[in-house]
Amino acid sequence: MASRFVPLAATVLLTIASAVSAQPAAAPVAKPDTVNVAMNTDLGTITLELDAKRAPVTTANFLRYVDQRRFDGTVFYRVMRLDWGTPPNGLIQGGTQGNPKRVLKPIKHEPTSETGILHKAGTISMARHAPGTATGDFSILVSDQPGLDANPAASDAEGVAGFAAFGHVVEGMDVVRKIYDVPLSPTSGVGVMKGQMIAKPVKILTMRRVPVPKPLP
Repeated sequence: MASRFVPLAATVLLTIASAVSAQPAAAPVAKPDTVNVAMNTDLGTITLELDAKRAPVTTANFLRYVDQRRFDGTVFYRVMRLDWGTPPNGLIQGGTQGNPKRVLKPIKHEPTSETGILHKAGTISMARHAPGTATGDFSILVSDQPGLDANPAASDAEGVAGFAAFGHVVEGMDVVRKIYDVPLSPTSGVGVMKGQMIAKPVKILTMRRVPVPKPLP
């Protein structure tokens, strides 16, 4: 019986394999052009729309921090208030602050000259040291900051590179402004950040993906 079973089993397996191979290949799942993320803070919720189409590297990096819950329990720790232009003028900054238990590997820099995502009010942008060192710190602008855009005609490498913008606030700019208005410490911070550190940092409770609203008919 055993000697007759082996060729029979082989025939059955070949039949199954032929049927499987005859099936049409599944179509690849299209990646969304945008991804929405809700940032729940002590002062309210900020909802972001991230541009996965134009800034795929930066968006994917941010979503890794979101999905691995590395932002949960971090804080907004800095407010830059510019003393020129029409107030409020500046940005708020938060994230992992280089915590080795939270940070992932640095990512490739995506300049605005390539993505076309400019630093306007409500834009989210990666904080960094040199280009290519961004990890888990980010800024949200409360006003237009064209000086943060890449400028290929600039005389210095920093100006040429600019910063990597990758999305914008779709709900909660009132919360962004609340954070911008919190008291700052006059003595905390080093270098240009002295006097810009939040006296009582605003906690980021959770950060999660949320559905992108369907367009109205």
